[in-house]
Amino acid sequence: MSLIVAGRFTTFPAAEAVAEKLFARGFVEEDVNLFFVNPRGQHARHMPHLVHVEVAPPHRRRNLIMGAVAGAVVGIALFGALLNASLPSTVIAAAVGAWIGSRIGSGWQRRAEHEERVHHETRQSGVLLAVHVSAENQATAAEVLREAGADDVERASGQWHGGHWADFDPTEAPTPYGQTGAQQA
Repeated sequence: MSLIVAGRFTTFPAAEAVAEKLFARGFVEEDVNLFFVNPRGQHARHMPHLVHVEVAPPHRRRNLIMGAVAGAVVGIALFGALLNASLPSTVIAAAVGAWIGSRIGSGWQRRAEHEERVHHETRQSGVLLAVHVSAENQATAAEVLREAGADDVERASGQWHGGHWADFDPTEAPTPYGQTGAQQA
């Protein structure tokens, strides 16, 4: 694992200016990485490696089934009982009602899960300037970032490959630089 110090900026030009200051302080280009962090809840849209297929959990299946049953009952009640429709019309109304109800039932669950996931994400969006550091020069990197007006300065351990923070996870809460134990390597 590599030691990483990062700061968040509003614009790419601001972050690029800070990168130049880091180069002037002895950091090399392979140890500095700039990238944009999407707003909370929008990370998977531009990061396909975060998108995965999962089996629907039991509560989502339950909501889907309850929605389907409720939709079928409403379809039968509206078309079968109120309009004295034929048996094929009633069956079709039940099927359409079940389909609509299942969509509504599963949609409520997805929305609740999305809101919960977004609510718990704490990382702010912006341009992140990440610096691959050692125990000896991490304080220098943090100082340059703070002096340049970084909105947040954080410390992390991660995989640094080919001049990039390879395993950066935007949904993971950042650890502010300077917290207890953050100065240790």
